[in-house]
Amino acid sequence: MTQVTDHGGGVRSLRVPIPDNPLGHTLVYVVDTDRGPVLIDTGWDDPESWDTLADGLAACGTSVAEIHGVVVTHHHPDHHGLSGRVREASGAWIAMHAADTAVVRRTREARPERWFTYMTAKLTAAGAPEEHIAPLRGARPRALPGLSPALPDRDIVPGELLDLPGRRLRAIWTPGHTPGHVCLHLEETHPAQLPGHGRLFSGDHLLPGITPHIGLYEDPDDTNVTDPLGDYLDSLERVGRLAPAEVLPAHQHPFPDATARVHELLTHHEARLTGLLTLLAEPLTPWQLAERMEWNRPWAQIPYGSRNIAVSEAESHLRRLVKLGRAEAVPGSDPVTYVAV
Repeated sequence: MTQVTDHGGGVRSLRVPIPDNPLGHTLVYVVDTDRGPVLIDTGWDDPESWDTLADGLAACGTSVAEIHGVVVTHHHPDHHGLSGRVREASGAWIAMHAADTAVVRRTREARPERWFTYMTAKLTAAGAPEEHIAPLRGARPRALPGLSPALPDRDIVPGELLDLPGRRLRAIWTPGHTPGHVCLHLEETHPAQLPGHGRLFSGDHLLPGITPHIGLYEDPDDTNVTDPLGDYLDSLERVGRLAPAEVLPAHQHPFPDATARVHELLTHHEARLTGLLTLLAEPLTPWQLAERMEWNRPWAQIPYGSRNIAVSEAESHLRRLVKLGRAEAVPGSDPVTYVAV
């Protein structure tokens, strides 16, 4: 039975499951408009997830066929996965920020072998041991989730109101978790008259009890040196200044006082950067740094794929420290090591 929550003011949420994932589900929001319901995110492309979405819409008194549009907070498969099926069933438009649409386009065009080659090179440069890299060298192309995501047909333009007849939903660009992540500010009086400015659909940018993954913006063909953690921290402050009455996130549960949560996250990341400087009293590769960082379990218990994510997160923190002038690469080191300055 699909869990439907009525948040008032023509906004409901559905708990769409994510298979084999500790997050459990994506909160897909159904927003009533004068031209029919619009979805904010859609959930993972999986038969059970699809059935849950369809059952939830039926419980809301509508159906997939009646969906007017899909607004995607970011390109990850637990958010964008079912967008294509929704469009096929309804003719709905799909909107996404251009930076994430570019990721979707590259993903659709790239062969799986290209990704394995790229990851092999990245992990080698990060100082990963050969036993970790070896499986990638002989990897066989297979149907990985999210390799054929739907290509959006509308751009979400930061600062502009989306085309939702009868609603005021403004796009707020919040890069960090992905380069094109957006939050969506519903500039309408809170239905329960909570103090603050409307409601914020926060995607993965602002969650009540966990911090989103901030890794590198992975793109095999992009030579730009990005600063995802710097982007994220700037985006957090931008959202904090909005002071919404309530945050409607894509995972866990809605919560008030976005400003307090933003402060907690800024403090968390500053403490983490300071802790990394202590580790970098000796030169370390990104892999060695990831091994020594605090995670939700000991390094020995972190699964293979999650280690790749952890190394990417370590690298994003290193880039931030280098940009702030608090760490630097050791000249001539191979693989490159970093040390605090």
